[in-house]
Amino acid sequence: MKVETYETIDLKKTHHNQIAILRLNRPQSMNALNTKMASEIVSSLEILKYDPDLRVIILTAEGDKSFCVGADLKERNGMSQSDWKKQHDIFERVTELIREFPFPIICAVNGYALGGGMEIALSCDMRTANENASFGLPEAKLGLIPGIGGTQMAIRVLPLAIAKEILFTGKRISATEAETYGLVNKVCREESLLEETIKLASEIAENAPLSLKALKKVVNKGADCDLSTGIALELEAYYRCANSNDRLEGIYAFNEKRKPQWQGK
Repeated sequence: MKVETYETIDLKKTHHNQIAILRLNRPQSMNALNTKMASEIVSSLEILKYDPDLRVIILTAEGDKSFCVGADLKERNGMSQSDWKKQHDIFERVTELIREFPFPIICAVNGYALGGGMEIALSCDMRTANENASFGLPEAKLGLIPGIGGTQMAIRVLPLAIAKEILFTGKRISATEAETYGLVNKVCREESLLEETIKLASEIAENAPLSLKALKKVVNKGADCDLSTGIALELEAYYRCANSNDRLEGIYAFNEKRKPQWQGK
């Protein structure tokens, strides 16, 4: 699939086109989220959703100071309530697409992840971070609350009392604290963040695409329902995978001591 070119994000494919690296590319503005960037993220994810080779997305940013500091307040200066609402609809779509994307998305946080930036990171399936990364949801300091999934994802990813402390105080937490709380899967040296994240993505990409899609759907939906409903969702997805060509290929490859050639069906 052809890789599109954008103004505020950069997109490239690697590892036999199985891994897409999507970079926020407004380092001069600390990668603040403006309408153009949000629209381009939405466009890129809508295209990648139908990429037959894709298995994993890595979401990161240009520069060494900031992943994303949230909404671009300069753009919002003087914006009418109507235009603000139109913009916010696009921002909501960004995190919705990340949460509902069929394959795993790993956020490699290279610096500040504040406000909407932390909400984007929370919406991803996993997070890595460099040693200089910091996280915060400071909306209460501005007379707001997070509005693109931040409260709901925080209480699902973090221990409840920690999520409340971060939300109520608006304070920042370090990468080390984030790892302790389970927000970050791994803290890396600044120079090796992308390399380590690609290693993780590569390990995921080796697995059956039907299994990856089923796992993301079942885990995400199961987190929001009772146990018996979750088990039913799991069994439904299990039998779809069990009756697939890829399941047979997995067995053949194991017995023949070779890498499986997944077909995604």
